[in-house]
Amino acid sequence: MDVRIGDVLQLKKEHPCGSREWTVLRVGMDFKLRCLGCGHELMIPRSKAEKSIKKIIRTEESQP
Repeated sequence: MDVRIGDVLQLKKEHPCGSREWTVLRVGMDFKLRCLGCGHELMIPRSKAEKSIKKIIRTEESQP
């Protein structure tokens, strides 16, 4: 799955704050994500993150 820094991920389950959208801060074996609703940051294994992605929203800066 092609996930880049700066992409916004829409996940299947929502965060307790009510938001489903997360911005990608780091990629590798783990993803570092920031909730767009409350600003909470977390590290999640790539395999778990890829299963929970519903949609990838590309931003202008992240496209080559």
